[in-house]
Amino acid sequence: MYRIEELDALEILDSRGRPTVKAGCRLADGAEAWASVPSGASTGDAEAHELRDGDPARYGGLGCRRAVANVRGPIRQALVGRAFRDQVELDRALLELDGSPDKSRLGANAILAVSLAFARVVARAAGRPLYAHFAAMAGIEPRRLPQLTINLFSGGKHAGGQAAIQDVLVVPVGFGTIDKGLAATYAVYQAAAALIRRKYGMRLLRADEGGLAPDFPDCETMLADAVEAIRAAGFEPGRQVALAVDVAASHFWREGRYHLADEPLTSPEMIDTLAGWLERYPVVSVEDGLAQEDWDHWPVWRRRAGDRALVLGDDFLCTNPDRIRRAVAAHAASALLLKVNQVGTLTEALEALRLARQAGWAVTVSARSGETEDDWLADLAVGWQGDQIKIGSITQSDRLAKYNRLLEIERATGLPVSPA
Repeated sequence: MYRIEELDALEILDSRGRPTVKAGCRLADGAEAWASVPSGASTGDAEAHELRDGDPARYGGLGCRRAVANVRGPIRQALVGRAFRDQVELDRALLELDGSPDKSRLGANAILAVSLAFARVVARAAGRPLYAHFAAMAGIEPRRLPQLTINLFSGGKHAGGQAAIQDVLVVPVGFGTIDKGLAATYAVYQAAAALIRRKYGMRLLRADEGGLAPDFPDCETMLADAVEAIRAAGFEPGRQVALAVDVAASHFWREGRYHLADEPLTSPEMIDTLAGWLERYPVVSVEDGLAQEDWDHWPVWRRRAGDRALVLGDDFLCTNPDRIRRAVAAHAASALLLKVNQVGTLTEALEALRLARQAGWAVTVSARSGETEDDWLADLAVGWQGDQIKIGSITQSDRLAKYNRLLEIERATGLPVSPA
C-alpha cells in the first residue's frame, strides 16, 4: 500500500510558452516525485477536457490556475492520508472525484498530472526505473525499444498552415539502435535544411515540434523533398530511412470534402490520394488519413492500404476505449496513436493499449505539440512496448529530453530496436 502524505501543483510553461500543469506527490515513507503534462494543438473532439482559466487578460485565456487549484484543493483533500494498493485504485479515486464523462470538472490536465506523479513516486519508492514500473503495471516484459518516427517537415496546425498535412516524419528503419537511428536522422535533417535553403531561400525556422516548415507549394512536394533529403544524406529511401505521414485530415475536412489543395476531394478521392502516396514514396505509416468522423470510409481506406502501411488513428481514436472498440469492430484501422493526455489517466490509457493489442494493432506512443522537459514518455514507450515512438524533431530541449532518456535506457538494458 502507498499512503499519500502530500500533493502539490504548479503552473509551468510548455514548449510553446503556454501554461500547463506540474504536480508533486509525497508518500508517507518520504519518497517524492513530480510530473508534468503536455498539451496538444491538433486535438480530437473526443479528448478529455483540458481545464483552462478563460481569462483573456492572462495568457489569452489559456492559464491553468484553476487546474492547479483543483490539485491543491479538492484532489488533495480527497487523497492525502489515504493508502492505495496500485495505480488502478488511485486513478479510480480521481475519476470518481471528478464524476464527469470528460473530466471537465477537475480538468484532465489536473487529473493526469496527479496520475503520473503517483506512478513516478511509486517507482521511486520501489527503487526501480520508471520504465520497469510501467512494464510491471501492464504485466509486460520489455524485450525491445520503440522504433523512432521523427518530424522532418511540418505544416497544418504545427506550422503556418502553408501545407495542409501536418507532418512528414523520417523512420530510421535500417540501423538497429536508438543511437544509430538518431545519428542517421541528424544527417537527414541537415540535408533537408540545406535543401530548403537552396530551394526555398529559407533559414532554419521550426514548427511546434521542431520540424522544418518552408513554403511548400503542395503536400506532394513535402514528400518528394523528404525523399531527396534522405538520398542527399547518403541513405537509401525505404531500406534505411522510410517515411511516416501525419495527415491530420480533420483540419481540412469541411462539408464532407477534403480541402487538401485547390480542388476539394470526396472521401474516395482522398483515399486515392493516400494510396498514390504509398505507391510513389516509402511511406510506412499514415496517421489520420481521413477525418475523425468519416467513419464510413475508414474501413475502405484500411482495406486499400493493406499491409503496405499502418493505418494509424489519432484524432480518430483519441486513445478512447469506446472509439477503439468501434474501430476494431469496423476494421477501420491497424494502429493506435497512444497519447495519455487524450484520455486523462494512466489506467485508461493502459485499457486503450490492451484493446489495440487484442485487435492485433501496432501502437505508436506519442508526445504532443506542447511538451515539457519531463521525459516520462520515453519510459512509457519502453515499459508498454510501443512499436514506435513519436516525440518530435531532433531539436528543442522538450524533445531531446525524451530522446536522451531513450539513449539512457538503451545503454542500461541493451535492448534492440523494434523492427519497422
